[in-house]
Amino acid sequence: MEEKCYIGIDLNDHYAMISYYQLNKKEPETIALGVGGTMYQIPTLLAKKKTLAQWYYGDDARKKAKTSEVICVDALLPRALHREQIYIEGETYEAIDLLAVFLKKVMELPKMLGNVDSCNCLVLTVEHLSQENMEVLQEVFAKIGLTQEQFMLIDYKESFYYFTISQPQQLWIRNVYLFEYDGESLQYYALDRNTRTMPQVVTIKESHFFTLQEPKDESFFQILQKAFDNQVISSVFLVGEGFEGGWMQKSLSFLCRGRRAFVGNNLFSKGACYAAYMKESPIKRKVIYMGDNEMRFNLCLKMKNRGKVDFFTLINAGKNRFEEKGECEMILSGTPEIDFWKQLPSSREAIIEKVTLTDFPKRPDRTTRLHILATPIANDKIEVEIRDLGFGEIFKSTNKVWKYIITV
Repeated sequence: MEEKCYIGIDLNDHYAMISYYQLNKKEPETIALGVGGTMYQIPTLLAKKKTLAQWYYGDDARKKAKTSEVICVDALLPRALHREQIYIEGETYEAIDLLAVFLKKVMELPKMLGNVDSCNCLVLTVEHLSQENMEVLQEVFAKIGLTQEQFMLIDYKESFYYFTISQPQQLWIRNVYLFEYDGESLQYYALDRNTRTMPQVVTIKESHFFTLQEPKDESFFQILQKAFDNQVISSVFLVGEGFEGGWMQKSLSFLCRGRRAFVGNNLFSKGACYAAYMKESPIKRKVIYMGDNEMRFNLCLKMKNRGKVDFFTLINAGKNRFEEKGECEMILSGTPEIDFWKQLPSSREAIIEKVTLTDFPKRPDRTTRLHILATPIANDKIEVEIRDLGFGEIFKSTNKVWKYIITV
C-alpha cells in the first residue's frame, strides 16, 4: 500500500532543494545529489542537446555544460519572473515553460527512492512573495498539471514557522531564531509567540542584511549579542553554506549557552514539507501565523440560514491574502444596508462596519438577491463588491455594483 507523500521545494535564483515526507517517516527526507551524499542543492539549470529535443537538468546539465554538446539556460526563476523569451537553435522558448520543465523533473525525484507514486500536496517556498511571482508560479504549476488544491506557495518566513511548530515543543517554548548566511551577507529571522492570546499568534521579525567583518567569529558574536539582548531563546537554527568551515568558536559557544543550536541547509524545504502535510491534513491548532502575506482580521456576515442566526466567514485571519477570496449570495431584508463584522484573531470582540447601498432600487422587502465578493488587496484591507442580482423573473437585475474598502 502506497503511503501519502508530501513534497516541499525550496527555490531561488541559483538552485532548488526538494524534501519529501511520508507518514511512516519521523521527519521529511531531503534528496541529495548522489547516493549517500549531503549536497542537496540542484542547480536551476537546463541544457538542451544540440539538434535534439533532449533536455538535461540540475547537476547533469552543469556537467554537460562543460562540453560543446549542449546549449544551457540558467537562472530559470528570475527569467520566468521577467517572462523572458529564450532563443535556442532558431526556436523560441518561454522561460515559464522551461521552469515548468525543470520543476517537473525535480518533482519526479521522490518516486525514484521508494513507494511514491503521486504527490498528495506540494508546497514551494521562495524568499519573498509578491502578486507578480505568485501569478507566475501559479501559471508554472498549471502547466505541470497541478490544481490549486494540490499546491501552495509560501515565503521563507512561513516555511520557518511550519518547520518550527513541527519540532518538539521544548524547542519553541520560548523565542526561536534562524540565521541565514551564504558567505557574503547574513540575515536573521526572530520567531515570537504571543502566549496571551488564544489561539496564540506567531510573528516573525526579519532583520536587515549584515556583512561579517574579519575575524568573522568575533563579528558574528557581536551580532548575536545584540540580537539576543534581554530575550529568552529556546533554539537557534543556522542555515547556509557560509556557516561551514569551522570558523565559529566564540560565537558557537555563546549560541549554545542555555539554548539548542542546529546547523543545516535544508530547513526551508523541510518546512515546506510540513506545510504540505498540514494543508492536506488540516487540524485545529493552538497557534496561528501572522506573516507579511497573512490576513490580519476575520471578515464575516451575520445572516439567517433556515431560520437560525449564523455567521458566514468571507475572509479568514491567518490565510494568505494572495490565495484568499470569499463570496456568497444573500437575500436583503430591511433597509439597504449590510453589516460586516471585523474581528482580530487576538480579540473576542468584533467591530461592525455598516455599508449603505446608495441609490438602491425600490422593491418590496426580501425581493433582492445580492452577490458579495470579498478580495484582499493588502493584509489589512479588503475590497468588497456587492452586485444586484434582482429576484428571478419578478424583478430583473439592474446590474448595479457597489464597491467598498474595509480596513482594520
